[in-house]
Amino acid sequence: MTHRETADDQPTEDRVLTDDFDPKAPETFTSAHELYADMRQQCPVAHSYGFDGGFWALFRHEDVNRVLRDPDTFTTSVQNTVPKFAFTGRRPPLHLDPPEHTAYRRVINRFFTPTKMRAMHPRVREAAVELLQPMIASGAGDISKEYAQRFPAMVFAEFFNLEREQAALIKEISAAYVAAIVAVDDETVKRLSGRLYEIAQAVIDERRAAPMDPDTDLTTALMQATYEGEPLPPEMVLGCVRQLLVTGMVAPSVFIGNMFVHLDRDPELARTLRENPERIPAAVEEFLRMYGPYRGMARTAREDVVFEGRRIKAGEPIALVYTSANRDERVFPNGETFQFDRPNLNEHISFGAGVHSCPGAPLARMMMTVTLEEALARTTDFEVTGPVEMAKWAEWGTNSVPLRFTPSEHNTGERP
Repeated sequence: MTHRETADDQPTEDRVLTDDFDPKAPETFTSAHELYADMRQQCPVAHSYGFDGGFWALFRHEDVNRVLRDPDTFTTSVQNTVPKFAFTGRRPPLHLDPPEHTAYRRVINRFFTPTKMRAMHPRVREAAVELLQPMIASGAGDISKEYAQRFPAMVFAEFFNLEREQAALIKEISAAYVAAIVAVDDETVKRLSGRLYEIAQAVIDERRAAPMDPDTDLTTALMQATYEGEPLPPEMVLGCVRQLLVTGMVAPSVFIGNMFVHLDRDPELARTLRENPERIPAAVEEFLRMYGPYRGMARTAREDVVFEGRRIKAGEPIALVYTSANRDERVFPNGETFQFDRPNLNEHISFGAGVHSCPGAPLARMMMTVTLEEALARTTDFEVTGPVEMAKWAEWGTNSVPLRFTPSEHNTGERP
């Protein structure tokens, strides 16, 4: 039952912690957004007992943005996801607040510059073509299972200078790790996290034995970095590599299918993008706003705070529902509809905001843009042919999108 409060309500010490929504409820492609539209209107600051003995969730853009941009009040170092998972070590930069996290971000940011992204672009396109061309030629395939759940591992193998088999193993373990977090299976979380640490340590050991150019290898750069004249602590470098190896695997795998479901339901937009491929980057940005996959990123209040008349006490976790905030009509008029050229599109928070905004956003945008460019050029049509299966909280997006393809004359190797 939805608890209704207004911004004029005054917080009291005798709080009534209601169960305002169920994060574990089964979902269709549209059901979560329908619920969140209601939550923004009726219960924008919600409490749920769905995980962890209870947590808060913010559904409006203003409230989510307030938390993201105030690390002094809302920390990532206590609990940064809902549900909370078993502690297996601190992993910079996500698990650190400023100024601790800055040394790690400074190194990481160097690898996502426009120059670095231009160098990655041909390899990203090659990976997309390698997966898309045979699937489209066959006339049918699951864009989520056969493409979106494999593509990120191929890209990250290139980005981290890993063997593809090693990256595929990381992707496989990461998927099981996320499922265990959702199931609140602490023993499995610990076991799989341990395996990911072992892989990260193996990568570090390889770089120690044979260092690569720190301008082209992120692991080597972290190992050689200093802060205030001292090397970064080895255990923190390990945690950082462990975090980076996993972070970019999950979101693309549940996001890519969303674009294809939308285009199946909006054939006019698909036609526009086929005829005007230069508009694909703008379409990707609007898809990111509409279908951002994160809703379980969290912060912990360092002190008592009040949102919309509801008191959140120090130490209580707060889920930041980006998936809802990005459709908030107070910021994005007609937020439930696709619109080209929104004047304030850069206010979407699919990649977060503030000091913990996603450093890999340029690579993610490239991956999504290349995916649509190749898929649309290599087909004259595609359609969804079966049930769309959805991911579970803490992500929002698709796990299965079966498609039938009509190949175009350009679906032969590299396009001209």
